[in-house]
Amino acid sequence: MLIGLLALTIAAVFAGAAIYVSVAEQPARLGLDDRALLREWQPSYKRGAAMQASIAIVACVLGLIAWWLSGGLAFLVGAVLIILPWPWTIIVMMPTNRVLEAMDAGADNPQARLLIVKWGNLHLVRVAFGVLATVAFFWGSHLA
Repeated sequence: MLIGLLALTIAAVFAGAAIYVSVAEQPARLGLDDRALLREWQPSYKRGAAMQASIAIVACVLGLIAWWLSGGLAFLVGAVLIILPWPWTIIVMMPTNRVLEAMDAGADNPQARLLIVKWGNLHLVRVAFGVLATVAFFWGSHLA
């Protein structure tokens, strides 16, 4: 089923981007001094959030369509899993995000590093949701 394969592909893009942030970008930014660390995180977060939010919506909609057309439970599971980063981000990550976004990147912010480390740990849950959604869509595509 083409729609299911598209959902799988888009979910894999989400998972890949989330993994990249956790294994490449986050460790690299943590190697920066505190000021540069915050200066890098602020615009990177804004761009990444917009990209991943859009990808999650597209994959969720495609997964729901695939579920509707095929009746395959795996597509519904994948659609739910790929959209779960939204509430996770809004409910759990947003307080940390807001503090980091409000910080002046030109000033000394000793708290910034600790918050960015915390943010990176919270981001790992987004990675897990993306990977699990990809697996679910793969399972659904295999069964369809």
